Order: sequence, then C-alpha cells, then structure tokens
Amino acid sequence: MSPLPDSPAAKRTFAACLALPLALFACTAAADGDGDGVWKGGENVYAKVCGHCHDTGIGPQVKGRQLPAPYITAVVRHGFRAMPAFPASFIDDDALQQVADYIANAPAPVAKP
Repeated sequence: MSPLPDSPAAKRTFAACLALPLALFACTAAADGDGDGVWKGGENVYAKVCGHCHDTGIGPQVKGRQLPAPYITAVVRHGFRAMPAFPASFIDDDALQQVADYIANAPAPVAKP
C-alpha cells in the first residue's frame, strides 16, 4: 500500500511540493529580475514567489479574501498544511510585510470566462 493517496490531485500536490524547493532557489537568485537580490515591493514578491502556486490552482486563491496581514506573515514564516515555511533568509521581514499588505488589500482576480 502506498503511503500517499492515489488520487490525481494528491499526486499533483506531491509533485509540486517536490519541485517547490528548486523553484524557490531559482527565484531567490533573480528575485527582482535585475540580479541585485532586492525585492521590488509586495506585488513583485507575490509575482515571483506566491503566484506560482496561488494563481495556478496548486494553492488556494489568497487575493481578494481580505486575509489579515499578520495571518499571512505567520503562514508564510511557519507554513501551513501543504504551504512550506519561508525563512527570513529567503524573504526578509520587510519584503514579507510588503507582500502580506499586498495580498491583504488585493482585489479578487477576475473570473475567466
């Protein structure tokens, strides 16, 4: 018996979790696209890190839910369920606060027809 659920969704989630560390390290090297390793605000952090899962259906939609910024920072720092923890060595406290504020105030995405 496999230790993992046999559903296609569980397999996709498991594969995403395995691929996530590689994607995270790749994004760290080019966090801002200029190669200087400085984030360019909350929207930039979201686009470079969070959107890979939260805009593609791997993770839940977080924009437009009016999630409180302190909740977002706690989940990002400590992880929650399939969401991995992002240490300060990956997203510094200032960038984390910026992305939390961005997500907390972002409107819900427009539904695609």
